[in-house]
Amino acid sequence: MADQQARHLEAPVHQSSLAYALRALGRNRLPERVELIDGEYLLIQTIKHDFFAVTGFYDRVDGRRAVVKMGRTAPLAGLPLEWIGRWLCGRELRFYQKLADLPDVPAVLGRVGKTGFAHAYVEGRPLSKEHPVPDGFFARLQELMAELHRRKMAYVDTNKPQNILLGDDGRPHLIDFQISWEARRWNPISRWWLGRLQKADMYHILKHKRRMRPDELTETERRIAEYKSPLIRLHRFVFKPYFVIRRRIMGRLRNTGRLLPEGSK
Repeated sequence: MADQQARHLEAPVHQSSLAYALRALGRNRLPERVELIDGEYLLIQTIKHDFFAVTGFYDRVDGRRAVVKMGRTAPLAGLPLEWIGRWLCGRELRFYQKLADLPDVPAVLGRVGKTGFAHAYVEGRPLSKEHPVPDGFFARLQELMAELHRRKMAYVDTNKPQNILLGDDGRPHLIDFQISWEARRWNPISRWWLGRLQKADMYHILKHKRRMRPDELTETERRIAEYKSPLIRLHRFVFKPYFVIRRRIMGRLRNTGRLLPEGSK
């Protein structure tokens, strides 16, 4: 079955080679079917296919949905990069497995090929100011993040609201631990860096709370949300120009057909 999972359909060949070089699987697509711990699932939709990973929705015959994420397997300019996909997959799986006892982190449903895994689908939608956020949502999100921090982890990616799901149950759910961090060696440098990342986690949560539920923000939280630490300032100074340029390049590549529609935005 592993061989069957690793065998992908070939994509059309009318796109330029650059379009495929920017995709984690190159000219290949996600497998049409995967066998997970609770049965067989069929591919319904590829929702994102960027340089490092591809993500898709899969449905079981009874309608239950799973999310499959596969790391990079395609080489770049002849340089083998599957090792990156394996490393990223193993790293992210480690976070999911260490948080498996938390109900607001989706359960892992199995491995897919050499660089992929599947987790349960969360019924809900990404956090957005376009949709009402129920009372107490951010308090529960802060409690969830505090639990990660107690386990010597930092989520790191709370600045992206699409990684925080507002479940149909009204609760927050965390997905995508690709760049999360844990202090595996408990030394002064590791403690310092983990502390900075954890503060950034809470800063971004409070920033979202200030935008979406300002009525629930305390004065202390307001001050934290308005204060930009040196790490936050450095991140914006370095990465804001990068993302502006990247969006323009990606838009041009997409418009000229050199980036496929489901590619990175």
